[in-house]
Amino acid sequence: MSAATGNRANDASAAKADTPLVVVVDDDDGMRDGLMDVLRSVGIDSLGFSSTTELLAEPLPDRPGCLVLDVRLPGLSGLDLQTKLNGMGNKLPIVFMTGYADVPMSVRAMKAGATDFLTKPFRDQEMLDAVSVAIERDRSRRLELTAANEAVKAASSLTPREHEVMEAVVKGLLNKQVAHLLDISEVTVKIHRGNVMRKMNVTSLADLVRKAEILKSLA
Repeated sequence: MSAATGNRANDASAAKADTPLVVVVDDDDGMRDGLMDVLRSVGIDSLGFSSTTELLAEPLPDRPGCLVLDVRLPGLSGLDLQTKLNGMGNKLPIVFMTGYADVPMSVRAMKAGATDFLTKPFRDQEMLDAVSVAIERDRSRRLELTAANEAVKAASSLTPREHEVMEAVVKGLLNKQVAHLLDISEVTVKIHRGNVMRKMNVTSLADLVRKAEILKSLA
């Protein structure tokens, strides 16, 4: 394979990894296939499963998306699967659907993080709207996770003194104030500050403050 061909393959793989994927779980074959056809008609990739057991039997692709989940399923129910996924730290957004909705059931699902709760029969557009909202939520979540991972990795490269300088700088202290606080020269502060900006991969104080806030939220 040539270098150019390899680059195109890598680009295609990266593009696919960012393409939304909707996972549909319903034991009604007609309902499941119909939903997948609707999603396909607007260019959304999907995977179908007839039970939660089948879903949990294999790892899902690491792509933005959501889970469209029937409440009443053989074996582990949709609501119980939601509880299990939350316990596993899986934050994939869920759009519930059911033909037997009741208020306590929908309240439980929404409190546990579901993005929507649709009662069958519903219009195709209702489902597409719900899926669109869920996908955008997942995209935002994944971007936040990426930013958090990048901030943690960057911060791990700082020396203890650089950490002290960063903490003082994001509080709004001037270089001379930082120098006084840490009992070092102002020139040394400037050197450490430059190292912090470079290692944290930021070009402005505002960007540094944002990354420091991300680190603070993870502490």
